[in-house]
Amino acid sequence: MKLIIGNKNYSSWSMRGWLAAKQSGLHFEEITVPILGEHWEKTKQQMGDMAPSHGKVPILWDDETVIWDSLAILEYLADKVGRDRFWPKDDAPRGMARAMVAEMHSSYASLRTEMPMNVRRRVELKEVSDQTRADIVRILQLWAEARARHGSAGPFLFGTYGAADIFFAPVVSRFITYGIGVPGFAQSYMEAMWEHAWTQEWISAAEDEQWVIEQYESVGAQ
Repeated sequence: MKLIIGNKNYSSWSMRGWLAAKQSGLHFEEITVPILGEHWEKTKQQMGDMAPSHGKVPILWDDETVIWDSLAILEYLADKVGRDRFWPKDDAPRGMARAMVAEMHSSYASLRTEMPMNVRRRVELKEVSDQTRADIVRILQLWAEARARHGSAGPFLFGTYGAADIFFAPVVSRFITYGIGVPGFAQSYMEAMWEHAWTQEWISAAEDEQWVIEQYESVGAQ
């Protein structure tokens, strides 16, 4: 399998696809292409029919099967290796995990816009819009409910690491980047996520990247 991703410092959707591939336990070749630059335009041209996502990342290429969109990639991999590797076994936590992943996949536009992922950067936002504040509160509410109802088996949202953690991993990065204050339970969860071996591998690679997207570096600058 080949997984095509964008810059690890900036590409939240790539992070989700990459973590899903790691969680699958399957071997994959990683191809990183810097987004929003000439390299990305050249790569899209070279891929031709292999870029059905109109140049968006991540893209998983498994023999003749091409999957784009991070959630589709996760579900494809779950079908290959067993759904229990990604989703809770019992109906109640599995249903909640699916709903949380779907909401993360389709919502929080204000947070995404005002707080773009930037793994290397640390800046404290002085102000956020009411809508972004509402997004943050909603996420913390979901985390609290998942941890209280279904998180007793471990430090992650549903106890053991799974799809919900994969999809909220970039949010953890954003909260750290922009100095978002969170309650103690959320801080403990974020620490578990940040210290996870795969997150640390991603962070290390992001820090080694030389590409810079200026529009993401100016957010929160005084």
